[in-house]
Amino acid sequence: MASKAIKRRPCSSETDKSSEKQMETTISHPVTEPLLENGPHEDKSKRYEPATWSDFWDGTRQECLRWAHLLSIFIAQSARKIVNAISEFGSLIARLFGYSSASQSSQYGQTAPLNLSPLQVERLRLLRQRLDVPYDCSSVKHQDALKELWRLAYPNRQLPPLKSDLWKEMGWQNSDPSTDFRAGGFMSLENLIYFARNYPDSFHRLLHKVEGKRAEWEYPFAAGGVNISYMLVQMLDLQSGKMSTKAAVHSVQLLEDDETAFDNLFYVAFQVLDSQWLARRANYMEFNEVLKSTRVELENELTTRCISSVQDLSSFRMLKR
Repeated sequence: MASKAIKRRPCSSETDKSSEKQMETTISHPVTEPLLENGPHEDKSKRYEPATWSDFWDGTRQECLRWAHLLSIFIAQSARKIVNAISEFGSLIARLFGYSSASQSSQYGQTAPLNLSPLQVERLRLLRQRLDVPYDCSSVKHQDALKELWRLAYPNRQLPPLKSDLWKEMGWQNSDPSTDFRAGGFMSLENLIYFARNYPDSFHRLLHKVEGKRAEWEYPFAAGGVNISYMLVQMLDLQSGKMSTKAAVHSVQLLEDDETAFDNLFYVAFQVLDSQWLARRANYMEFNEVLKSTRVELENELTTRCISSVQDLSSFRMLKR
């Protein structure tokens, strides 16, 4: 009997191992696998790509750009330092040239232009001192000044008490005149007294409103004078002491020949206000507008022509004295 050859079937575990070995040789590593293959049997790990001139110039260009950026920053910083140095040097020169003038006015701030004489400086200082004095109803000096104004206004009438409705006839808004001074201070009372003493005819014409067609509701004479005084202080920049306007600089020049230039300017301003009041046929509610136009006219006269005294103003020459 022919012998039968027995064929041994391979164990499933052995076949599985051999198949796994075969798969391992055909599956490449997912990390090193390129997205696009150049060939089925090409070994990528052994490829060598030499650096090109393009890569070299790209690196050189980036380095040049970096240095150019640093250089531009350095130039900008240097330019700022140079400008600051020039500015500081200019300020130093200005301070050196302005030192003599600043020393003249150091006691009361920057109040004078460079060409003020010692006399003008002193008179300006005294004028600014007057600004700092408020009206004090308890001061005997101030009470006497108010009484003096009454005697100048009404020389033939009896002096009323310091609190009386009779004061309203002069143009105070209350029976107690001391409540009307406010910003004008004691100097506004001095201005009214100077007006009455030195230009009595004009004073009484305005006080009694004897000229022109008057409004039914007129501006109050005395209170109006206080407002004119304060307007002049603002126009001439006396409180700040900076003399920042042309009118202020020109008005200070008047102090050289006239220590009462401010009081004389008050007289002119009062006359100009009354003239504009009549020309406009204004009433009480328009007083502030007339006061503003008076200021504009005086500023123009002070700055448009060379004057050495208040008497040189065209408004002064046209006034009735």
